[in-house]
Amino acid sequence: MIFDTHAHYNDEAFDEDRAALLQSLPEKGIGLVVNVGANLASTEASIALAEAYPFIYAAAGVHPSDSMELTEENFALLRERALHKKVVAVGEIGLDYYWDEPERPVQKEWFARQIQLAKEVNLPIAVHSRDAAKDTLDILKAEKAWETGGVIHCFSYGPEMAREFLNLGFYLGIGGVLTFKNAKKLKETAAYAPLERIVLETDCPYMAPVPNRGKRNSSLNLPYVAEELGRIKGMGAEEIAQITFDNGKKLYRIDE
Repeated sequence: MIFDTHAHYNDEAFDEDRAALLQSLPEKGIGLVVNVGANLASTEASIALAEAYPFIYAAAGVHPSDSMELTEENFALLRERALHKKVVAVGEIGLDYYWDEPERPVQKEWFARQIQLAKEVNLPIAVHSRDAAKDTLDILKAEKAWETGGVIHCFSYGPEMAREFLNLGFYLGIGGVLTFKNAKKLKETAAYAPLERIVLETDCPYMAPVPNRGKRNSSLNLPYVAEELGRIKGMGAEEIAQITFDNGKKLYRIDE
């Protein structure tokens, strides 16, 4: 079985066939999925999916690109949703410097506040970090984020930065980009990182692996990622799938 540790099945890309696709996942080898909130609305949608499907869990959080929507009032609502019995993480939260907005101080403030929330409700965090490695690391250290643990989702940095996050006890989320020919840095990171600190993810509907690059992604594409990671590690895809499945359960503290 495979664990998709980061998906967005609430996305409109799945509007036409969401129910049929999700119902098909267990019989096609997808054992668990965490559907991740990116703002207040998608957090609600993620929780609704988790309530509807036994194998789906949710993460509650606000992505840095949506952090302008946060106020003290709706931050209290986010805290309430983080206490839901099927919410297993606060995420996705973090920093995204690829875009100029929201301003970096706003992103930093709400990243730190959401780490504090995760510590308060005793949940791991799912971290989005794009073109912001140093500031991400600095905030994780300042907020003692190792006390919650979590995953650096869609990991995109090299082995040196991977070492810094691994030293804080974080997992690395790896998906379809690993199969791209030009993903030299990520392949080096995958070779360097201990397998017990790697989890598989899709970030679907985005980031589909080769041979489906450019198409809508889903958990059904994760065997391609497992195969490539297995090639890098000198292991079989089934063994990779089992180890990363167990890693995902440890990351999100799922006991089933």
